Amino acid sequence: QVHLVESGGGLVQAGGSLRLSCVASGSIFGNYDMGWYRQAPGKQRDLVARITIGGSPNYADSVKGRFTISRDNAKRTVHLQMNSLKPEDTAVYYCNVLFRWRGDEYWGQGTQVTVSS
Repeated sequence: QVHLVESGGGLVQAGGSLRLSCVASGSIFGNYDMGWYRQAPGKQRDLVARITIGGSPNYADSVKGRFTISRDNAKRTVHLQMNSLKPEDTAVYYCNVLFRWRGDEYWGQGTQVTVSS
C-alpha cells in the first residue's frame, strides 16, 4: 500500500549537481526512516543516505560532505541534493522507506544517475 516514485535523475558532467526527489503515497505515518540507496551494474545495492523521522541524517562515507538528504514529512517526500558528482556516483538510485518499529520496508523503482568524466 506504500508507493514510492523517484525523479530527478539524469546525465551530468563530473563536478556538477543533481537533486533527486521521492514522493511517497499510501499508508505513510508513524516512525519511519526515508533514504536513498544506489546500485551500479554488477554491484550490490548500497546505502547512500538515510534520515530519521526527526531529521537526523546518516551518510555513506563515499558521499559525506557532498550529498545532503532532507525530508518533508507533511509532503511525504525525501530529497537528495548531490553536489560535486563523480563518475563513481553513476548508478540507479532507489528511494527507500523503512518502518523501524513495524519492520517492513518499501522501495521505489529507481532513477538513473550518470556522471560523465
